[in-house]
Amino acid sequence: MKLTSLQALFLGLVVVLAAPQPGQAQAGPDGGAASANSQAQSDTGSGNKAHDDNFVIGNDDVLAISVWKEPELTKSVPVRSDGKISLPLVGELQAAGQTPHQLEQLITDKLKSFITTPEVTVVVEKVNSRKYNVLGEVTKPGSYPLTTEMTVMDAIAAAGGFRDFAKKTGVYVLRKSPNGQEAHLKFNYKDFIKGNNSAQNVKLEPNDTIIVP
Repeated sequence: MKLTSLQALFLGLVVVLAAPQPGQAQAGPDGGAASANSQAQSDTGSGNKAHDDNFVIGNDDVLAISVWKEPELTKSVPVRSDGKISLPLVGELQAAGQTPHQLEQLITDKLKSFITTPEVTVVVEKVNSRKYNVLGEVTKPGSYPLTTEMTVMDAIAAAGGFRDFAKKTGVYVLRKSPNGQEAHLKFNYKDFIKGNNSAQNVKLEPNDTIIVP
């Protein structure tokens, strides 16, 4: 049977559309290609650990330490006042002054004598070493964790704001330097809200105490 030119053109288009496109995976009856692609993506994402390399572990912090397939080594461990922690097989380790990633590496090295390929994860479960205090005429005076960057205004807001008779022009931050000297950083709230001397709204450092007379 002879085909007209129109019929031949139509059949040619059907053949082209039915053919596999370049770079397109062909799945078998069991969906093998799709499964392989999914597995490859899973493998690519495995083993990646996110860490804040700027955070340094301190005394009284609580660490969640886990070792893959080793449940007896997976636990929450407080950092003692001497800056150390204690783990089975590993013994005592210096944790304070290190980042979580650095501590992971240290624990991994110690465990290699007992476990072929140890996979260790260290997460800071509770931050107790970085604190600031707000005292005086605020709604909720007390000690607060310094887990993110905060300014004097942020701290006053976190403490519930000023009480009615607070001297908003006489606020100051009491800060101790490493050599033991104390600095008084003045904060005039009324000037600040007028847009004057915005530099006085300093970023807090661990152990700062904000006094609101």
